[in-house]
Amino acid sequence: MSIRPRPRVATTISKIKAYDTIVRPLVTEKATMGNENGQVSFVVAITATKPEIKAAVEMLFNVKVTAVNTSILKGKTKNFRGRPGRRSDTKKAIVTLAEGQAIDLMGA
Repeated sequence: MSIRPRPRVATTISKIKAYDTIVRPLVTEKATMGNENGQVSFVVAITATKPEIKAAVEMLFNVKVTAVNTSILKGKTKNFRGRPGRRSDTKKAIVTLAEGQAIDLMGA
């Protein structure tokens, strides 16, 4: 029995869905260091998949994406007005851009 790779299907996404997928850019010291290597970090919707994130970044910023890595950050338990509460989970996406591509997050 051979294992054949599944054919890649181009994911198309509407502009509204793209704006719902990308929540905000992640601006931290570590994310800024990755920006020197052609990587940009975003906080994305918790239900977003890698193909959806890739399609959204390519549509919104007009760049070519080579890879998308994601991680789910679990929310901390914190006290809120003396009662225990829990912050919501978030999903972080590290998007690697093609050679020579860049996204200016600070605006010009």
